[in-house]
Amino acid sequence: MLGCFKDKVGEVLLPGDIFSFELPDSESKPEKLICGPGLRRNGDEVLVCKSGILRHKETNLYWIDSQQRRYVPAKGDSVIGIVTAKSGDVFKVDVGGSEQASLSYLAFEGATKRNRPNVQVGDLVYSQFIIANKDMEPELVCIDSCGRANGMGVFGAGGLLFKVSLGLVRRLLAPQSEIVKDLEKTFPFEMVIGMNGRIWVRAKNTQQTLIIANLLESCENMAAQQRKTLFRRVAENTHVEGLHSFAPVMMSRGILQLSTCSLSEGRPEAP
Repeated sequence: MLGCFKDKVGEVLLPGDIFSFELPDSESKPEKLICGPGLRRNGDEVLVCKSGILRHKETNLYWIDSQQRRYVPAKGDSVIGIVTAKSGDVFKVDVGGSEQASLSYLAFEGATKRNRPNVQVGDLVYSQFIIANKDMEPELVCIDSCGRANGMGVFGAGGLLFKVSLGLVRRLLAPQSEIVKDLEKTFPFEMVIGMNGRIWVRAKNTQQTLIIANLLESCENMAAQQRKTLFRRVAENTHVEGLHSFAPVMMSRGILQLSTCSLSEGRPEAP
């Protein structure tokens, strides 16, 4: 039943491609198909609605791996937003979607009516969608199901925010990401990754921060060997005190920190 789909794994599909599945004549149970991003189920047909490479995972999960930059909010996504306005008890946050999301002042750890969070217009917030559908206004929170911040909240003092494709974001957030491993060999830095294609980085000084941002942007269209060669040259040509003494890496919910050196001194200003 899924033979025609499995044969297309790794190939480029275009919007409008249709795959039909006929039920087997035997009494055996039909195989279950799970459609991910870029695919849409319509009866016994699967329609392709995005251009990209067909990917497959166990349990018959299929999706289209595309390089789109337009972000469509989805429930559960952790994103980087920019506070644009205060409206009563709600903050308006730009997440790069078709409309702004709302963030209640009570959606922060320890926030009460008397103890309001210190959030100003222009601040960066790392938050998660709890409501995201086409019929309702998107809603964000900065706490998990247990009421803990778990790395979410206001951040971004002295760093650099830039935008990449959603495909690169998924590669960076993948377990045991090769790009992140290669990037660790340059110099210490902090990085926050949002599923909406926004990345925030901060290194010891402005020069290193810009180098990290340029290296990440260059990974868009580079092969693995080209990337390793470029990163190795940067590490060899950058003479920084304590460059090769790395501490363990901690990555949680899109937040990556390398605690090789203290970042309390020489924090770069936003260019």
